[in-house]
Amino acid sequence: MEIKKSDLIKIHDYLWEIPKSFRRDMRVPARIYASEKMLDELFKDRSLWQLTNLTTLPGIYKYALVMPDVHEGYGAPIGGVFATEIKQGVISPGAIGYDINCGVRLLRSNLVFSDVKDLVPELTKNIYQEVPSGVGKGGWLKLADKELDKVLEFGVDYLLANNWASESDKEFCESNGRLKEAEAEQVSDKAKKRGRDQLGTIGAGNHFVEVQKVHEVYDEKAAKVLGLFEGQLAVMIHCGSRGLGHQVATDYIRVMNNHLDEYAIKLVDKELACAPVELVQGRNYLSAMSAAANFAWANRQLITFEVRKAWEKTFGPSASSGQALQLVYDVAHNIGKKETYDNKELLIHRKGATRAFPPGSDEIPEKYREIGQPVLIPGSMGTASYVLVGTEKAMTESFGSNPHGAGRMMSRTKARQIIKGEKLKGELEQQGITVRAGSFSGLAEEAPVAYKNVDSVAEVVYLAGIAKKV
Repeated sequence: MEIKKSDLIKIHDYLWEIPKSFRRDMRVPARIYASEKMLDELFKDRSLWQLTNLTTLPGIYKYALVMPDVHEGYGAPIGGVFATEIKQGVISPGAIGYDINCGVRLLRSNLVFSDVKDLVPELTKNIYQEVPSGVGKGGWLKLADKELDKVLEFGVDYLLANNWASESDKEFCESNGRLKEAEAEQVSDKAKKRGRDQLGTIGAGNHFVEVQKVHEVYDEKAAKVLGLFEGQLAVMIHCGSRGLGHQVATDYIRVMNNHLDEYAIKLVDKELACAPVELVQGRNYLSAMSAAANFAWANRQLITFEVRKAWEKTFGPSASSGQALQLVYDVAHNIGKKETYDNKELLIHRKGATRAFPPGSDEIPEKYREIGQPVLIPGSMGTASYVLVGTEKAMTESFGSNPHGAGRMMSRTKARQIIKGEKLKGELEQQGITVRAGSFSGLAEEAPVAYKNVDSVAEVVYLAGIAKKV
């Protein structure tokens, strides 16, 4: 059954709905954040069909929705957000994602780009030397079993205890870099083996460490609170739980598919394997997923430690690590969390979407409560990234959620076929952008042309009122 533009109901200029009546098996409507211009692109893959599939899951609450960076994923669309009721609802690994707690953090410096621009190529080289990258690439830290279990259960707290993090790093990390539901024993030996030497590494794909400069300030007051100013040098880090998180998802999708009959769950797509939140397979997955999320926060934190070493190597010992790069905020993209909406405790699935809580929320650092939670939307190479803050409307309309990036428009295979990595590197360098990558084919996969326009993505959520641009 094909979804057509005529099937959509316009709620406002940037929000559309597929009504519950569209399919007999839909339990709730489906919603899409997009401009009219962006809508036409959404019918080119299966992302909207996957969105309607989400609405058939047991215990789903209110509606399922997608952000303007939406594209097709495994089972659930990337950019998808929905809630299930704790008592009668389910949890689905495919609707949280394989790279559990893939996320982004922004570090700010006190340096002005124009003062140090000649040193940026050197900084790029030093970061590339300090931060291991590439498929399956391990890092310098090899964790023994007991130490790995501590990372899984304590996240950033483990790094704090080993002097690889500061109290400030912990304070400005979503959930303080630790989900307390984590139980290391629910993570398989195979998953642990894959993660043992991957802390402090970015892997491949669209993960990156990027040196940036603040190009434009939209909200002076909020920018001041965040410590951001025009011309400032900053660093953004994007990565997740590496092979460990991928294995956790693989393990539990298999387990849940084996128990579907037991719970009388009929799926429209086996990739949406799920289990009741409060029964054994659901509880165990939530604990394992939380442990993988803690590993991802620890991973981004150890990369921060490595970037600070590269920073000091470039700018000298006067740029001491604590003063030179301060964490603005760290947000998770692929995660399931218990949160309260409409006075109900719900399990929120965010896959390729980020939390966006409003001013006054006690879930965000005290320093930011007057402006709202920072929302980080990274762009592709050679394009902008955005810092926004959450709003009250996000809490009433999008389960406190926002987009996580630009969103792919082109498969990696197609990008490799039509783009030459070496040529792309030259083009970026002509724009003054220095690039280091493990391979030219990997570079081609992440070309700007493979992604949606990040300016349009940020504009949609700003005009929809679920975020404010900073």
